[in-house]
Amino acid sequence: MKTLYTIGIYIYGALTALAAVFNKKARKLFFGQRKALSVLKQKASPNKQYIWIHAASLGEFEQGRPVIEAIKAENPEKSILLTFYSPSGYEVKKDYKGADIVSYLPLDTPRATRNFLNTVNISQAIFIKYDFWPNFLFALRKAGIPTYIVSAIFRPGQAFFKTYGKWYLNLLKTFNHIFVQNNTSAELLKEYGITQVTVTGDTRFDRVAAQAKLAKEFPLIEQFIDGKPVIVAGSTWQKDEALLTCYLNKHKDVKLILVPHEVYKAHLYDIFKMLKGDYIRYSEATTTSIKTSNCLVLDTVGMLSSVYRYATVAYIGGGFGAGIHNILEAAVYSVPVVFGPNYQKFREAKQLIKLGGGFSICNYSELESTLSALLKNNKTAGKIAGDYVRNNTGATREIIKHME
Repeated sequence: MKTLYTIGIYIYGALTALAAVFNKKARKLFFGQRKALSVLKQKASPNKQYIWIHAASLGEFEQGRPVIEAIKAENPEKSILLTFYSPSGYEVKKDYKGADIVSYLPLDTPRATRNFLNTVNISQAIFIKYDFWPNFLFALRKAGIPTYIVSAIFRPGQAFFKTYGKWYLNLLKTFNHIFVQNNTSAELLKEYGITQVTVTGDTRFDRVAAQAKLAKEFPLIEQFIDGKPVIVAGSTWQKDEALLTCYLNKHKDVKLILVPHEVYKAHLYDIFKMLKGDYIRYSEATTTSIKTSNCLVLDTVGMLSSVYRYATVAYIGGGFGAGIHNILEAAVYSVPVVFGPNYQKFREAKQLIKLGGGFSICNYSELESTLSALLKNNKTAGKIAGDYVRNNTGATREIIKHME
């Protein structure tokens, strides 16, 4: 099976090279993987040991960030190597100051894994949530390097637990310890003989709690709100925006701060058409113009996690597509969260719905009734959301203690 996997990896590499001719993201991935080893040879010191932390993309990085920062806070002399698989993670965080080296992960071939471990003196390896690369994992085990996975979550439908999945299941045995988010994952692993497991919860709770303490203030946004109830809609897509702009066009007594997931020109133009001219762009706002509209469109990046602090109600985008974005970034401010129907893979969404701090909508009628009720009274649902985050912090501390 390992041979078949390795053949598949070489084929995948060839396909990535072909796609790179036509696709910008594929091109970044291809050249990033290809140059990774030479970058590491330039940057890695032969006299240092590195704790290697791997994140698939940006979301996994944010999940692993509390672990990186806890390691650095307690042991500033330790060196961190941070790798990404996806360009969407690497390109955003390539200058991250919490790591000594930031790099793409080389393609998972036997030769690349050997060269990787010969180039960088790894003392520990930590994988975030998922992204299981067999040749790397087997090489780490052979080298006797302690290897961990953090904030993992497992479900019966995954390949590890299929009738054909014995080889995949063996990958989990390469980890010295697996830190999982919930008891269900731990019990499932135990059924299949994986016992080096501890339930610590999700490090994202620690991350959003830390972010909230550092939240920025935006005087222009405070002027825009002007004491009125406000919906902060974060990481929205076209379907989300169609519903929200319809609501705003009918409810002129409400303010909407709209933060699209994508801020390229054509997408913004589509939003502006739906708003029928009643909007202000944050990049163009002044103290005079900021009060002229009920909708403020944030056409910048990096503000959302702080802007949620101003919400009466938060709407989280993505629920009419592949899945919702981070609802904890808003809930941490004791704000009720509303999102579309595709939330089933998100444990925190299901739990908040059950508790009464989260609400799923499927159409405009449900959106209108839910938002209108919460804008009139958000205190109970908001307190539930905030308490939920606060009650689930602490995973990072437990992980660090165990790895010490």
